[in-house]
Amino acid sequence: MRIHDFYLHGITVFMGFFAMVNPIGNLPVFISMVQDFDKKTQNRVALRATTAAFIIIAIFCIFGHIIFKVFGITVPAFQIAGGIIVFIIGFQMLNAKENPIHAQSLEEKEQMKQVVHDMAITPLGIPLLAGPGTISTAMNFVGAEKSMTNVIVVIVIFGIMCFITYLMFVSSRMIASKINPGMLKVVSRIMGLILAVIAVQMIINGIEGTIDIFNHPG
Repeated sequence: MRIHDFYLHGITVFMGFFAMVNPIGNLPVFISMVQDFDKKTQNRVALRATTAAFIIIAIFCIFGHIIFKVFGITVPAFQIAGGIIVFIIGFQMLNAKENPIHAQSLEEKEQMKQVVHDMAITPLGIPLLAGPGTISTAMNFVGAEKSMTNVIVVIVIFGIMCFITYLMFVSSRMIASKINPGMLKVVSRIMGLILAVIAVQMIINGIEGTIDIFNHPG
């Protein structure tokens, strides 16, 4: 691969991941999930979420096709499952239901920190940051031939994207401090609606992909 083509490919991969991970769009979601917790906890959640996303994408870059083949998993099935998970979270945010991440008392917050950390993995790390779209995008960038150089390039670029996302997440406390609490609730509900819509779109894409597989087997 020529130097020019190499850089062009790197830019293409970066832009593709930026569109799929969408760190700017996911920032309000992160704020809504961790707004009741101290900065140290928020930073841990940010690190845990971005690390989980990086590990998942790295694994799928290297072993993705094998994993899908061994377990008989299709990308459409992954999209539908991810959509269901995201829809549940979005529905809870939209209805402002009391849940572990919005615990009121200090004692409850301490008890629920582990739950918050778990939620950094799902749904924040997976499938919001490393969802079906991001995984399929990474596998497409790697390509069927899976040259080691290309695999390394894709993984490194996604690592850079995760670092950018982490920096944005750890700055969320400063951003949230400039937003009126009432407005933050409004943003939370709007993001809940957007998450629900994203989830429905993921499910639709999964159904369309399933139909396409049946229409064009093999």
